[in-house]
Amino acid sequence: MQNRALKSIKTIVIITILAVLMMSIIDGIINPGYLYKSLAKIVMFLILPIAYTFFDNKIHLRDCFILKSKKAIFISIGLGFGVYLVIMLAYIILKNFIDLESIMQTLNKDVGVAKDNFIWIALYISFINSFIEEFFFRGFLFLNLKSLGTKWFAYIFSATAFSIYHVAIMGSWFTPILFVVAMIGLFGGGLIFNYLNDKNGNIYNSWIVHMMSNLAINTVGMVMFGWLNL
Repeated sequence: MQNRALKSIKTIVIITILAVLMMSIIDGIINPGYLYKSLAKIVMFLILPIAYTFFDNKIHLRDCFILKSKKAIFISIGLGFGVYLVIMLAYIILKNFIDLESIMQTLNKDVGVAKDNFIWIALYISFINSFIEEFFFRGFLFLNLKSLGTKWFAYIFSATAFSIYHVAIMGSWFTPILFVVAMIGLFGGGLIFNYLNDKNGNIYNSWIVHMMSNLAINTVGMVMFGWLNL
């Protein structure tokens, strides 16, 4: 492996560790409120990678927006609906083990999410937040590590970073067993997202599936805040 490529790989890894660590501290310790968390996330996951490209011509972010196959998009839409149904089915089966009241109180206390603002936050999470995460974990991280010649490392590292990032967010939501299951699911989801982008070379496919999974989680949130009954 060329020295320049190895340097780029190391820098991507360092940026990822720093960004995930900073967001974990902000999410899990500082708790500044959802607006400030979102702004910090934009800086860490969007602006920082873009800024780095000005110093490293081996990093290509525009490529992750090139649409190569419309058929793949329709397949991803179908897969997204399947993921939505699976998550909703899992909720129906496991809802007696999930303390929605505790989650609701935690969201309200830590980030100021309540019934009156949940819908707007849910829309942001489903469409914009999912894009930011896909841009960082799949566009900046996975596709660039893969192009630099480290395909399997790209798969494992990006999926691991994706799951670890959510530890600070969801650590207090579940019982220990369900938390471990959630982390394994996030790691597996990260691998699936990587596979979708590996085949198509852009982030649209994983973004669609990510949106649908967030929509499913936010549907549960609508139940939690009394907007829906299931």
